[in-house]
Amino acid sequence: MEKVLLINNCHYRRGGADVVYLNTGELLRKNGHQVIFFSTKSDQNEATRFSEYFINDINPLKIGFIKQILSTPRRLYSLMAKRNLERLIKDTKPDLAHIHLYKGSLTASILPVLKKNKIPTVITLHDFSLLCPRNLFLDGYNNICQKCLTTSNPFNCVINRCNRRNIFFSVISYIEFEINNKVFKPESYFDRIISVSKFNLEKHTNRKGLLKKFVQIYNFSPEINNEVPNHIKGNYFFSYGRLSIEKGFTTLAKAWTRLDTHFKLIIAGEGNMKTEISRIIQSNNNNNIDLLGFKSGKELNELIKNASYIIVPSECYENNPMTIIEGYSLGKPVIASNIGGITEIIQEGKTGFLFEFKNMDDLALKVRFADSLSVNDYEVLSKNARNFAIENFSEESHYKKLIKTYTEVIKI
Repeated sequence: MEKVLLINNCHYRRGGADVVYLNTGELLRKNGHQVIFFSTKSDQNEATRFSEYFINDINPLKIGFIKQILSTPRRLYSLMAKRNLERLIKDTKPDLAHIHLYKGSLTASILPVLKKNKIPTVITLHDFSLLCPRNLFLDGYNNICQKCLTTSNPFNCVINRCNRRNIFFSVISYIEFEINNKVFKPESYFDRIISVSKFNLEKHTNRKGLLKKFVQIYNFSPEINNEVPNHIKGNYFFSYGRLSIEKGFTTLAKAWTRLDTHFKLIIAGEGNMKTEISRIIQSNNNNNIDLLGFKSGKELNELIKNASYIIVPSECYENNPMTIIEGYSLGKPVIASNIGGITEIIQEGKTGFLFEFKNMDDLALKVRFADSLSVNDYEVLSKNARNFAIENFSEESHYKKLIKTYTEVIKI
């Protein structure tokens, strides 16, 4: 196939799924494919000649309650996304579509457009949106919850107010889930479903009608073979990503208050928990924590490369975090929560260390132990992490698996 249509809610590097979407575009382009993008408009978007087809987005957290109510139909079904995608397909004639995230912004309105135009469609699952109305298996108190999966009753999302402990947001999540699973049935629109972790794949074993369409492919690190790893232990720990409650940065900041002042931590990112993290730092007079804003590109690479360890304190079922992949690629071992797909890519004592998620004492204990390693032991850990990345997350391996999947879909 020459022309691949990549679809995602966001066209800049906001979160892991967006990074994978943009990295995939670059990977395909490097291998001779014409890449067509469809997404939403933003001042932060990466440049693309397809931006004229992008649609306006609505952030319900940045508008008043009345506007939230009025915008709800648009967030469940976007006529603009439907029309603009129709126009994009007519103008570019793609051979295949590869979707990443679409709910809430582009919406399921795009799926019948792809089907009507007989475009084979692949989707990468970055979350659990086929199983959980909130997508993350978390309740309103940010605790792991699988009631909708075990009882097959998604109305649990409303009963437990799973979305921000808010009845309105929870009802919307429930309606969206029902629309996307019973009206726009996944088995009718997706020819292949890429699961980015074995953990994610195992969670979907109860979806018998869909399981035959699944393929498991890890995310990848661009230019991994061209990266120069740093096997020297740095003088700070580094954690970065979207500063939302389920990512565990508040637990990390609190855990750091239990450590001596010579333990230096740098946190980089933006999100709705940034103010709370700042409060924790200030209330404990923590001058050994630096809270930076969003970082990307060369600046982010340098922060990773010069750290001693990358810390991933997630408190939700992560699948295949780019933070771990990017850390490993630059020779940085990782200290991470023992939850979800993280456990299948952290080799305890070989590429990093796992701690009990949400457990500040265990996190602090693992940080102290990791910091105490000798220069030689750290170098072994660093080289193991790098080798694991080359074996599992190279773009060459990813491309072969991706093209195999694309080819199978086109032949259906």
